[in-house]
Amino acid sequence: MEPHLKTNVVIIGAGLTGLVTAHYLLKSGISVKIVERNNRPGGVMQTIKEQGFTIEAGPNTGVVSHPEIVELFEDLKADCTIDIANPEAKKRLIWKEGAWHALPSGLFSAINTPLFSFGDKFRILGEPFRKKGTNPDESIAELVVRRMGKSYLNYAIDPFISGIYAGDPAKLVTRFALPKLYKLEQTYGSFIGGSIKKKSEPKEERSKKATREVFSAKGGLQNLIDSLVKSIGTENILLNCKDVAVSNDNKIFNTAFLMGNIPVSLTSEKIISTAGGKEIDSLFPFIGQEKIQAIKQLEYAKVIQVALGYRQWKGISVNAFGGLVPSKEKRRILGVLFPSSFFENRAPIGGALLSVFLGGIKHDEFYSLKDEEIQLLVEEEIGEMLNVKGIKADVLKIFRYQYAIPQYTKTSEQRLEAISFVQKNYPGLILAGNIRDGIGMGDRIKQGRAIAEEIINK
Repeated sequence: MEPHLKTNVVIIGAGLTGLVTAHYLLKSGISVKIVERNNRPGGVMQTIKEQGFTIEAGPNTGVVSHPEIVELFEDLKADCTIDIANPEAKKRLIWKEGAWHALPSGLFSAINTPLFSFGDKFRILGEPFRKKGTNPDESIAELVVRRMGKSYLNYAIDPFISGIYAGDPAKLVTRFALPKLYKLEQTYGSFIGGSIKKKSEPKEERSKKATREVFSAKGGLQNLIDSLVKSIGTENILLNCKDVAVSNDNKIFNTAFLMGNIPVSLTSEKIISTAGGKEIDSLFPFIGQEKIQAIKQLEYAKVIQVALGYRQWKGISVNAFGGLVPSKEKRRILGVLFPSSFFENRAPIGGALLSVFLGGIKHDEFYSLKDEEIQLLVEEEIGEMLNVKGIKADVLKIFRYQYAIPQYTKTSEQRLEAISFVQKNYPGLILAGNIRDGIGMGDRIKQGRAIAEEIINK
């Protein structure tokens, strides 16, 4: 490889954000080089196939929350097809007092569910008439208790936040962590009234693509990564890049790094970082420490995922999306997904594939456990909760994510202000990835497309 190259745009990180951005830039004729420290593109997204099981490392699913998701799959249709979850498996389970209960999906089930207290069921009738909040830094926990009651927090929102953020609803700020929920109250004054009004509002044709359905890619999310790599071209993705550092000279950026023992440098007018908050200072030493620290203080949840494959399933029915475990129940797992129930060909016929999650903000001590301890813990929990005690999984894989999910807490405002300041003072530098704009796959796709369009249209 040539030691000195010129390109229009350098992207740091070959995760989903970087790949989507590069895909759209290259389609518009803008030259791109992606610099990736690992030996493969895709970040934590990887599909493993073993003994008839299709196992996802990293995110297992996404939500069709933005039209950009559907449009990306339309763009890649020759090589990759979107996989929409089986609607019969929409049921979400919540663990309470030794048993699973379906999260209510309508008025009748909401009245009869044992998940919420009688007082809160009655209290919810007054939700549309309560005043909207005035504290912009109100936590999710404070918001939910104020509008819906403590039992809704304990048995709906707390497990939901564990499933999405692996976080603590008392620490996450609503307007950053759940901006749509925050806007619903601020715009319409009510969750219930706002939801009804939003449904009745006319939608643009494009926005109808955001169906809120659960999605993956046919055959696994690795197919989405492989399709993006094919579109971009392997020659534009530089792997095994170490000691990456960027300098800025008269609006020209120089990205220097080692590929093996070979020093390489790329010059570009624009540079996009999709790196996590902890890496910003080493990548961009020219950014002032005050702004660096505002970005670096972003906290990440440490998460462990354990995939369990059973060729013959003998436990309770897993015809559901999965089960979430409220903190109040004092179990050792955050929840479990049932991928083989909502996607085809994820397990042999008659078998089951589970994805169990543990750790998170409330139990980061689990991250330091040995694999043998994690296996024993998960087998004990799943054995009791899904009635497979003493039955060993045919396939068991453990994945650890030290920087799994960023926590959008009170520090978010400082971080976002710092990002805005840096981008304004260093034109051509874009700080992206999950340090802003949401944490889901859909958020990453939407952000990558938006950044590409911003560059294309300038």
